[in-house]
Amino acid sequence: MDNLPEIRSHYELNELGQPVNNPVSGWVPPPVPERRTLDGRFCRVEPLDPATHAESLWVANSQDREGRMWTYVRFGPFETFEGYRAWLEERYSGPSSPYAIVDAVTGHAVGIVSYTHINPSAGSIEVGSVVYSPMLQGTSAATEAMYLMMQNAFSLGYRRYEWQCNTLNATSRAAAQRLGFSFEGVFRQENVIRGRNRDQAWYSVIDQEWPALRAVFQQWLAPENFDLQGQQRTRLSDLTRPLLNDIVIPRS
Repeated sequence: MDNLPEIRSHYELNELGQPVNNPVSGWVPPPVPERRTLDGRFCRVEPLDPATHAESLWVANSQDREGRMWTYVRFGPFETFEGYRAWLEERYSGPSSPYAIVDAVTGHAVGIVSYTHINPSAGSIEVGSVVYSPMLQGTSAATEAMYLMMQNAFSLGYRRYEWQCNTLNATSRAAAQRLGFSFEGVFRQENVIRGRNRDQAWYSVIDQEWPALRAVFQQWLAPENFDLQGQQRTRLSDLTRPLLNDIVIPRS
């Protein structure tokens, strides 16, 4: 069914009677994120330094003896520590330099994450190249790291925060929605990775949604949400589900 009449009611009309997008008044393109440490209660997210982090990341990743964590990403697995460190050195010198996620208790790096597709003129930025070792997967630190990255981006003035993943990566897709990202659609045949077709699923959070989502994260991360064994009392997915949006695309 054509939903254009409903769309018209939510947008201004120009002199030709056509719906036009809302004006963006007083907005200034944000800066590229400064590489600095983001401190949390369960972890800290700090600029990755291969000399400091490579060894602990290698040990943490080695807990995945079957290589499951590499199936849907564009790189890895790595057969040797030397090969892994060389890859980190290459990434360290690139425009989307990664961050190490460091466990607050042990002080060991247990995962990496990056800002990618940074587009200040549009106010959009993606969280990508997410590689969580088994030592990080399913922990409170894993969630807090995503919150810290998102909080930093929106505090700088970004309007759109993106998440992309292989459509077959059920774990990543579930994680996106648990973290409050709304599903936008699929880019079919977006790329060829490891000699196989890749369809790409897109998710986002926009600045208008961030205040409510930030409050939900703060509620979930609060000490009173965890019992003496560190188990959550309220699931994050139960808090974010009401915030997810069905994306309405205007039709011509």
